[in-house]
Amino acid sequence: MLRISIETPDDTQEVEYLYDLAFAPGRQALSSYRLRDGVPPVAKLCMVARGEEGALAGAIRYWPVRIGTADALLLGPIAVHPTRQGEGVGAVLVEASLTRAEALGWQRVLLVGDAPYYKRFGFERIEGVEMPPPTNPDRVLGRALVEGAFGGFIGVVQQDV
Repeated sequence: MLRISIETPDDTQEVEYLYDLAFAPGRQALSSYRLRDGVPPVAKLCMVARGEEGALAGAIRYWPVRIGTADALLLGPIAVHPTRQGEGVGAVLVEASLTRAEALGWQRVLLVGDAPYYKRFGFERIEGVEMPPPTNPDRVLGRALVEGAFGGFIGVVQQDV
């Protein structure tokens, strides 16, 4: 049994530890972190998953970005504690957060990730959308939360400050 909730300031230290555990402390050197640097996450979409005993099982965050004049969400990081991997924790977090993003009126979501994994959540390669280098263009994926949300929006993804 998982309990999904919005991340609170009391969760921050534990979530940061989980991200370091999952991605190594050098994770902030990744190009996608340049879009997060100095910009607060979208608090209403940052979620944690806890097991029955209250231990952190996983976490997901979203950040506001822009593609030209279009607002978008940048999904990530998402991490699952090593002792809970393979249990579907990540899938529950992705599905719950995307449902919430749609309900809050967001239209498009981007991420940098593995297409075979994220395809099941409706993500696909987005042509003409560039993340900061040295991001592999084949790993830039998007999901429209409303039909046609990516139509005509091309260019470099930038911070939404």
